[in-house]
Amino acid sequence: MTEWHGDVDHGHPAERMKITDVAFCTTDWAQVSAIEHPGEQGVATWRTLEQGNLRVRMVEYSPGYLADHWCERGHVLLVLEGELITELADGRRFTLRAGMSYQVADGASSHRSISPTGARLFIVD
Repeated sequence: MTEWHGDVDHGHPAERMKITDVAFCTTDWAQVSAIEHPGEQGVATWRTLEQGNLRVRMVEYSPGYLADHWCERGHVLLVLEGELITELADGRRFTLRAGMSYQVADGASSHRSISPTGARLFIVD
C-alpha cells in the first residue's frame, strides 16, 4: 500500500511518471464518441481522449464481459461502478469493486479483464 503525502513530492524526477505535451483541458465524457470493442464474450465500450503521450479512457464492460486478449500495457485503472476481475497470466485473480484501483507498468504482468456483472472504469495509460 502506498502512502500519499498530498502535494509533497518525495520521489526523484527520474522515478515519476512523465506526462508531456498535454495542455490543461476538461473532458465531458458524454460528448466523447463511444467505440465498441467486442470481447471473447460481451463488449467493451471505450470513450478515449489522447493528447501528447497520454491516453485517458472511460470504459464500460457489459455483463458477462471477457477480454479476447492478454494485455501488456501499463495502466492506472479505477473502478467507478460494478465489479471487475483482473486475471494475470500466472493464474492469480483480483476482484475490484467501485472505489478500488490497480496500477501496473508496461510489460510487468500480462493481464485481462472479466466482468460478470458489468463495470465502468476510468483508465490512464
